[in-house]
Amino acid sequence: MTVYSDTLLDLTEAKALFSLEQIDLIDPNNVPKHIAIIMDGNRRWAKVQGLPSMMGHWEGAEVLTEVVRGAAELGIKTVTVYAFSTENWNRSEPEIEALMNIFELSLLRKKELMVRDGIRLDAIGDIERLPEKVRNAFYQTKKATESCDKVNLVLALNYGSRDEIRRACAKIAAQKIDPKEITEELISKHLDTNRWGDPDLLIRTSGELRISNFLLWQISYSEIYVTEVLWPNFSPHDLYEAVLAFQRRKRRLGGGEI
Repeated sequence: MTVYSDTLLDLTEAKALFSLEQIDLIDPNNVPKHIAIIMDGNRRWAKVQGLPSMMGHWEGAEVLTEVVRGAAELGIKTVTVYAFSTENWNRSEPEIEALMNIFELSLLRKKELMVRDGIRLDAIGDIERLPEKVRNAFYQTKKATESCDKVNLVLALNYGSRDEIRRACAKIAAQKIDPKEITEELISKHLDTNRWGDPDLLIRTSGELRISNFLLWQISYSEIYVTEVLWPNFSPHDLYEAVLAFQRRKRRLGGGEI
């Protein structure tokens, strides 16, 4: 388990996460450009450890940076993670407050590491509803990483796919576009994820078999990989296994048998 402190982070050069033998097994021409992750299992992990649920969220936040580093080493360009949904506001006030504190502190603590590792931060969702301290930490870290170009880390914050589609429809309606001119491409252009494209691969941890209102439009043809591993135990090796599984599949994108 990670030990947390207020001491300065070690910013020495990061060591490679994968061996040359592992990298050789990856087809560089068939690496998913964009992966999405439903990071599930923080509270269950904490319960198994005999810890408060908040510690599961802390551990989950710590895991994320290493997983994104692993994605960059594998050649993945964008990682979109489900950090806080529109439905999560229904949780207890103490848990919501703890989550907001974790978001703020994690963003500030990880800022220099993200710059070192070439991780550019962004977000999807209606983040204006988040507390000011969280928004400030996000914008500060986003600004610090805006020149990073190795991998994009996109946090889904106060995000729900139905709400995203509603907001996209409202933007289109405000433009008074002729209904005959409304295409799938136009709708996609108004979604939060437009600049990164649709995910090639969706990963869900903790073994749950549901989408949970995440990227409903965008994952129409995404490959789905479910693992029993709880998110705080998810590692770059688990990501590696997901990419290998992705590469073993034949993506037909609705084209039928080949």
